Amino acid sequence: MKIAFQMDPVGAVDIAADSTFRLAEEAQARGHELFYYTPEHLSFQEGRVMARGQAMTVQRVQGNHAQLGPEEEVDLSTFDVVWLRQDPPFDMFYITTTHLLQRIHPKTLVVNDPFWVRNFPEKLLVLDFPGLTPPTTIARDLATIRAFKEKHGDIILKPLYGNGGAGVFRLTADDRNLSSLHELFTGFSREPLIVQKYLPAVSKGDKRVILVDGGPVGAINRVPAAGETRSNMHVGGRPEKVGLTERDLEICAAIGPTLREKGQVFVGIDVIGDWLTEINVTSPTGIQELERFDGTNIAGKIWEAIEAKRA
Repeated sequence: MKIAFQMDPVGAVDIAADSTFRLAEEAQARGHELFYYTPEHLSFQEGRVMARGQAMTVQRVQGNHAQLGPEEEVDLSTFDVVWLRQDPPFDMFYITTTHLLQRIHPKTLVVNDPFWVRNFPEKLLVLDFPGLTPPTTIARDLATIRAFKEKHGDIILKPLYGNGGAGVFRLTADDRNLSSLHELFTGFSREPLIVQKYLPAVSKGDKRVILVDGGPVGAINRVPAAGETRSNMHVGGRPEKVGLTERDLEICAAIGPTLREKGQVFVGIDVIGDWLTEINVTSPTGIQELERFDGTNIAGKIWEAIEAKRA
């Protein structure tokens, strides 16, 4: 198949951790042709969805991991699969790419389905499953957020469309910084904030469960660094081997049919203790860590699901 990757600059990826690199590596091993472009080079031109990029081959040699051909402009409708893999922020630029890619899907299979990527932001899709999530409020109004804090005491405050642990604050019951943080956030952004009851179980880790076409294939545990609330690996979280509990499987069984129906082939969910906190569909990570811990070809499972859909 002809495979295009819409992703962040390939030269900067960490080949020991980057999930997009692992997906490209596995696709190449299966005999597929790779094409690479960044979202800045996606365009709509007189009825066609175009991308300016380069043919690509990959190898597991950091610093020499991607060999790129001459720059060319291609019609993405001539490809079999396009991967939507740039990292957030989930802003209007990101949203516009989903509108453009939606115009070639499903004749060209876009993974994950861009219509539902746009309508399933990480911290909003969980609202469809209130029995699985901790107490949550989404608001821009300070009085509403303050009332939530007064009710629950210890809370987590973060931007609704943030990622990678950026801008995440824990406010304990006696913390007096809520007003200042609200001023800070609302001063540079018009987006609401999300506030959740703090889950003490996060000290034991924030579990990333990977689902392929709606079914769980494994998990890693991300343990916060000493003195840190956030467990994201971007900010020093340590990945550990972990199994799936009955509660994890219950959560996956509840959300899996929705993910499968809406074309979300590769998804990573975040589970703290017994609670689902995020459903990551934009550019989930964790493939390489899970493969090392479990000895399972997760990228292969993802490609098997895609190849079956194309067949």
